[in-house]
Amino acid sequence: MRKKIAAGNWKMNKTYDEGIALAKAIIDNANPGDNLVIFCTPFVHLKAVSDLVKNVPNIHTAAQNCSEHESGAYTGETSVDMIKSVGADYVVIGHSERRQYHEEDNELLAAKVDLILEKGLKPIYCCGESLEIREIGSHVEFVGSQLLEGLFHLSAEEFSKVVIAYEPIWAIGTGVTASPAQAQEMQKELRQLIATQYGSEVADNTTILYGGSVKPANAKELFACPDVDGGLVGGASLKADSFVDIIHSF
Repeated sequence: MRKKIAAGNWKMNKTYDEGIALAKAIIDNANPGDNLVIFCTPFVHLKAVSDLVKNVPNIHTAAQNCSEHESGAYTGETSVDMIKSVGADYVVIGHSERRQYHEEDNELLAAKVDLILEKGLKPIYCCGESLEIREIGSHVEFVGSQLLEGLFHLSAEEFSKVVIAYEPIWAIGTGVTASPAQAQEMQKELRQLIATQYGSEVADNTTILYGGSVKPANAKELFACPDVDGGLVGGASLKADSFVDIIHSF
């Protein structure tokens, strides 16, 4: 059975001390039960927050990115081995900001996914469309190509370790949120694409998160959708009380 997940993507926010204080406040009040909480922290916080959650059931950490290279002369990059060595369990791959600002394409992301899985960690693979793509009606095809080119080379066993995060780019940091109906419609389409590639059992067990201005005010309604298995939360994860409310919205 697929897991319900509340993942908080801090992006490039919080000093070291601020981040540790935030993580502690959330951990103290999270009580996720059988669901999962994932802190997607900047690299500067990753070791300390991983230590904080080491013995806390169902709370994990994720890096926000990784290099496609195992090691070498790549100044400023961080390898999967480095991420694993500090205790993280997940790596966020292909966030729309990485795709846009750093021109990461599906071929590059496929290489990163392979390395993450090879090293025993789990990818949180982001996909989503711009407002332009949505308005011309090719969003299902566009996001489907992101799955096809970035993930569908994997075996069914490998794919079963991947978390998908669907993020309509037009609803990230804009205050605009896809309606629950829009989120459900798209995530159902993605699950059907996965079923076509890997069969219904794999599709039914794949966690698909919604990422796009998730807040305490809309989380319950979004998470109630049958194909929305939680959220990749941005701004609302930077305040302990709001993120805890989201964690409790399942």
